[in-house]
Amino acid sequence: MRKITLFIAIALLPLFACSPPIDPADFVILGGTVITMNSAQPYAEGLAARGQRILAVGSEDEIRAFVGPETEVLNLDGAVAYPGFIDAHAHFLAVGKATMELNLREAESWADIVDLVAEAVDTVEPGTWIRGRGWHQEKWLATPEPSLGGLPVHNALSAVSQATPVFLTHASGHAAMVNAKAMELAWIDRYTPDPPGGEIVRDAEGSAIGVLRERAEELVTNVMPNEDSEKFFRRRVEYATRECLSKGITSFQDAASTLIEARRLRAMAEAGKLELRLWLMLSEPNEIIGPELDRVRVVGAGDGFLTIRGIKRFIDGALGSHGAWLLEPYADLPTTTGLNTENLEAMKESARLADAHGFQFCVHAIGDRANRETLNVFEATFADRSKLREMRWRIEHAQHLHIDDIPRFGELGVIASIQPVHCTSDGPWVPQRLGEDRSREGAYVWRSLLDSGAHLAAGTDAPVEDIDPLATFRAAVTRLKDDGLAFYPGQCLTREEALRAMTLDAAWAAFEEDEKGSLEVGKFADVTILSGNLLEVPLESLAKVRVISTVVGGQVRFTAQD
Repeated sequence: MRKITLFIAIALLPLFACSPPIDPADFVILGGTVITMNSAQPYAEGLAARGQRILAVGSEDEIRAFVGPETEVLNLDGAVAYPGFIDAHAHFLAVGKATMELNLREAESWADIVDLVAEAVDTVEPGTWIRGRGWHQEKWLATPEPSLGGLPVHNALSAVSQATPVFLTHASGHAAMVNAKAMELAWIDRYTPDPPGGEIVRDAEGSAIGVLRERAEELVTNVMPNEDSEKFFRRRVEYATRECLSKGITSFQDAASTLIEARRLRAMAEAGKLELRLWLMLSEPNEIIGPELDRVRVVGAGDGFLTIRGIKRFIDGALGSHGAWLLEPYADLPTTTGLNTENLEAMKESARLADAHGFQFCVHAIGDRANRETLNVFEATFADRSKLREMRWRIEHAQHLHIDDIPRFGELGVIASIQPVHCTSDGPWVPQRLGEDRSREGAYVWRSLLDSGAHLAAGTDAPVEDIDPLATFRAAVTRLKDDGLAFYPGQCLTREEALRAMTLDAAWAAFEEDEKGSLEVGKFADVTILSGNLLEVPLESLAKVRVISTVVGGQVRFTAQD
C-alpha cells in the first residue's frame, strides 16, 4: 500500500492565493477527494467547518478561501474523505469490556480455549472469575471429544480451573460455557429446571455439559461479582471509544443499554466527555423502563453526542447456538425449532410503550418465526400503516426470513438493521442449520429487502464480530467467505448501496439524517478518512484500504500516524 502522508497544521495566510473571508473556518480538509453521499453534489475537493458544523463543501479553491491564520488544516495528501461511518448495531460497553477478557475468537479448537484458560488461572487468585468471549464450535478445525451436538463438555475446562469459576461467552453472545466451579456457585445440577427462554444443555443422563443457552446464562451471571462501579464503567467507555475511533466510526447505535448506563452516558455527554456520538436502545424489562421513559428520553444531549430513544427486545437467540426461532425444525437438530426468549404479550406491551413515549421499537429477530412474529406485533400496534412507517421501527439482524415475509418490510416501512459480516462469517455452516432451500430463499437477503422498498442500516454487532466497518463494506458487496466462495451472490449490494447503509441510511434509521450521514452544509463535521476510494478500487484491493484518520465535530480524534 502506498504511503499516505497526513498532517494537521496551523495554516499561514501567505500559503494561499485567496484572501480569507471575514469569518474564517475553524477546521478545513483539503488535498484529496471528498465523497459526500449528497446526490446534489456527490464529490468535492474539500470542506470547511466552524464549531461542530460544516460551513462549506466544494472545490479546492472554494475551501481555501475559508482558511484564516487560526484555521486547522487537514491535508489529505490524496486520501479520500467520507461521511463519518455509523455502526447501526453493536454493543458499545461490551466492546470495551471485551478488551479486558480472554479473546477466544481466533481459537481453532476446544483444546486451544482450555489452554488459554489454564494460562489465565495461573495469573489470578483462586476464586477470581475468569471471563472470555468469542468461541464458536462451528469454526473449530475438529469437533471436541467428548461433545454433544458439536458442543464441548466442560470436563477438560473444569480440570484446569478447579478452584476458579469460568464464564466463556459464545461468539454470538447467546450462549455460554461454564466450568464445574461456576455451576456449583450457581446451584446448577441435574435437578435445576430450564428457565423460561433458556436451556441448560444436558447429556443423555441428564447432567449439565456446561453450555447454557439464552436466558439460562442468567443463572450464572446473577451470582457473578457486580462490575457496576463508576471506575469500571469509565474504563469500558474509554476502551470502546478507542476501538471505534481507530476503525473510523464516528457514531454508534448501541443495541442494549440499561437505565443506569444511559444516565451515566448522559452525564458524560453533558460534561463534554464523549468523543463519538451514541444512540441508545434501552433493553431492560417493561416494568423497569416504563415509568422512566419520559425522564430518560433525550435527543442530542451534549451538543449532539447522545440520544436515548430506542427500546430493545430479544424475541429469539442466535443461529449458531440453535437459539434462533424457526418456523420449521433445524436441519441439523430436528428436535428443536429454537427458542422464543421474549413473551409475545410482553412484546406487545413494549410496542405500546414505544408508541406512547415516542421511542423507536427495535427487536432482535434472527429466525424466520422470530421475524414473522415481530412483524405481526408491529403491524397489530397500528391500525394505520402510515403511522407505523412514520415510527421507523426496526428489526435488528433480520437474518433468516420466510420468502412470504420479505415484502412486508417494505410494505410496513420496517427498517432491516443488518450486519453483513455475519453472512460471510457464518456462511460456511448456515446451510447445515437451515438446509439449502431455506438458506437460498431467506438467508441474508439484502437485495430482496431493498427491492421490497425497505431501508437497510448496516452495523457490525461488535463484539460478536470485530468493530470494523471496512469488513462490513467488503461483506456487503462481495459476500465472500474465507474459502473464496460467495454466499448466494445474487443478494450482494452495490458499492453505493453498501456505503449508504453505513452512512446516510444508518442515520435515517435513527431519525438523524438531518444531522449526519452525508457531508453537507449544516451537518456535523464527522468525517472518516481512508487510504482509498471504496467506490472505485478493484474488488481484490478492498482489503488493502485502511483508516487514516477519524474526525468528529471538526476535531481529529484519531490518526493512524499516532
